[in-house]
Amino acid sequence: MQEKTIKVVGTMFFKDGKLLIDKPRKRPTFQMIGGSVEEGETTIQAAIRECHEELGANVILDENCFEFVMDFQEIATSDQTTKIHFYVYKYNGELKGEVTTSEEIEKFMWFGIDDDINLLSNTLKNEVVPYCILKGLIHNEN
Repeated sequence: MQEKTIKVVGTMFFKDGKLLIDKPRKRPTFQMIGGSVEEGETTIQAAIRECHEELGANVILDENCFEFVMDFQEIATSDQTTKIHFYVYKYNGELKGEVTTSEEIEKFMWFGIDDDINLLSNTLKNEVVPYCILKGLIHNEN
């Protein structure tokens, strides 16, 4: 059986030392704002599209505020033969407008350093949150 690799993007939004994450209706854990890169899309185009899709029509994004910060490889939790190449962007601006839930997204959370790490997807738990803590992006407000 041939292994396949899919490209996935995620975007980090921060406020008061906390990371914005969402919980899809079909998953038990919270994940990054993001999703799969579609055919013919660059990773930045996918990141912008996914932010619009997951955050709702009332959010205003400045496309110049997206900064590529890291990428890594992982194996899909749902399918141990699928490799994922994950590209992570940081939004260097204030998230404007109102974040709204959708058919896909059940709820949002601002994840802080004292919140339960078991609420998180493996990607957040193993890669993204440790990176954010190391870089001082997630921190106590003091």
